[in-house]
Amino acid sequence: METHHISTSSKTLFNKVRKIVPPLLERFHKGTSIAGNMDVLHYTGAPYFSSMASAKLGCDMSHVICERSASPVIKSYSPNLMVHPILPSSDSVKNPDSIDAPALAGPIIAMLSRLHALVIGPGLGRDSVTLKVVNEVMKEARSRSIPFILDADGLLLVAEDPNLVKGYKECILTPNVNEFGRLAKALGIDLPSPAPAQPTSGSSTDDNDNRQTEACRKLALALGGVTIIQKGAHDVISNGVASIISDIPGGLKRSGGQGDTLTGSLGTLLAWRAAYHNGLWDSGENDAPTTEAQSQQEVRAELETENRRMSPATTLLLVAWGGSAITRECSRRAFKAKGRSMQASDLTEEVHGSFLTLVGEPDGSKVHL
Repeated sequence: METHHISTSSKTLFNKVRKIVPPLLERFHKGTSIAGNMDVLHYTGAPYFSSMASAKLGCDMSHVICERSASPVIKSYSPNLMVHPILPSSDSVKNPDSIDAPALAGPIIAMLSRLHALVIGPGLGRDSVTLKVVNEVMKEARSRSIPFILDADGLLLVAEDPNLVKGYKECILTPNVNEFGRLAKALGIDLPSPAPAQPTSGSSTDDNDNRQTEACRKLALALGGVTIIQKGAHDVISNGVASIISDIPGGLKRSGGQGDTLTGSLGTLLAWRAAYHNGLWDSGENDAPTTEAQSQQEVRAELETENRRMSPATTLLLVAWGGSAITRECSRRAFKAKGRSMQASDLTEEVHGSFLTLVGEPDGSKVHL
């Protein structure tokens, strides 16, 4: 197993991530460890890559909720995805300027009880009717404490109305640099200027990491403790209390669709996290407080201490870090194989191998028949 590029501290975190991965046991049935619903979209490529990453990582059922015209295309990509053409749009309602958004959202909301996590944003588009319906779905998911990931146009909803997610700590935002800037502006947060290049190797990189970490922490705090993955040369992850920088190297080409692999991976990890906290299997850990960690020191203790049961706040941070790391490893492996020709589909094929290399199957899994 090729792990020479992984630091000791990262290996410690991967050992913790493995704690929330359900073992493959004969007593588990279909749906026991469901992953995300690739929610609400108009376009076809991004949701496919997101939902397939979720499936490749190991979710039992990956749903795609889409606009009617997108359904045949997505179905043609893979028979493994469950596609539901129930997303309203301006083209499918009689009067787009006067709609009953809660009623239109009803068929999607009816599915929520079957899902462990939502992914909102990849391929969503900016149709006004669609966005109003998604707004209602997010409110209902939040009222039921269903975790969700927001990316792309899903982040636009937050920039326009931060109260949609403010204070909801079962939420992960995955902005790139431009999306992060829009969110910061909406919350009135000044972003630091990049550190000037220094002749000493690595010094400007460290300065920029520190500045980005502080900006990410401030934005997470301004949103009431949501978890943010600020994508970049290094991914910065913060919930406002504790922050982590991923040191897993990625590929040298930033292909379109890499963020979709991230959101899909996060969807599966969120579902596994729910199973961990529901005690679906014996994790071998000692009892510990199950409330949110209250300080950076408490989070660090949970991340670094073996055989200690982790709080929901800590496991959410681990989900974000694990999803980021797996995606970066997918990029590294795909670029190593394809070089400049690397495409989003090449990352999809690296998801399972990246998981096995970085995290590995938990003890007790029945991986051989």
